[in-house]
Amino acid sequence: MSQMKSITSDANPLYKELKQLATSAQARRKAGRTLLDGIHLAEAYLQHAGKPALCVASETALGHDEAAVLIRQCQAEGVQCIVLPDGQYRALSQVEHGVGLLFVIETPKTTVPAALTQSAVLLDNLQDPGNLGSVLRSAAAAGIKQIYCSEGSASAWSPKVLRAGMGAHFIVDIFEGVDLAALIATAQIPVLATSSYATQSIYQADLSGSLAWLFGHEGQGVAEDLLQLASQQVVIPHRGQMESLNVAAAAAVCFFEQLRQTK
Repeated sequence: MSQMKSITSDANPLYKELKQLATSAQARRKAGRTLLDGIHLAEAYLQHAGKPALCVASETALGHDEAAVLIRQCQAEGVQCIVLPDGQYRALSQVEHGVGLLFVIETPKTTVPAALTQSAVLLDNLQDPGNLGSVLRSAAAAGIKQIYCSEGSASAWSPKVLRAGMGAHFIVDIFEGVDLAALIATAQIPVLATSSYATQSIYQADLSGSLAWLFGHEGQGVAEDLLQLASQQVVIPHRGQMESLNVAAAAAVCFFEQLRQTK
């Protein structure tokens, strides 16, 4: 069983490294690591993905029952565990009023499959971390296992997206920096793009088999060249004065209509 190591100095090299990971996307990319902030993500990671590289707790967390269980589990599995004074811990965490537990994990390395053959989500230039995390969460809940993000999309493994995903990251495969046009060209299943200009509603479309959903940028929607490559364009009918739905809400409607049709 690993021992808990206490760090109290801001000058400690490991603490400096943690601060870099907490505040810099570039540092996370360079290290190939990211932070899971909070009890729920830590629990989900242990359940679905395995051992973290490092377990970091605040002094307060040591007295919290749920956190203590996870820390003991990490120690039993030989994970390096460190404890920080609450003030130092707060400099690493973006969670307000959190328990004070975070994991450092290796960012998974994935290789884009040779062809698109199973139900998937294609995200073209999705910018908002909250939206991306919500799409991942809804996809995981609907049983969709593959997520492809274009260049220019928010970083899927950033702490903000991880928090919004609520553990979805550990049960889907995420591919980043993907050439979506090339991917659609390999598709052995229909690719459906959502567009407010489409005439066919998702409720009229046949969603009972494997298919890929294509969603676009929050403001501009799916890029025109990708829209043209899609097998079909569909719209979510809605009443009222709103021009469109938030992309994460639209994705959830689509996924669960697909799930309803396949049951």
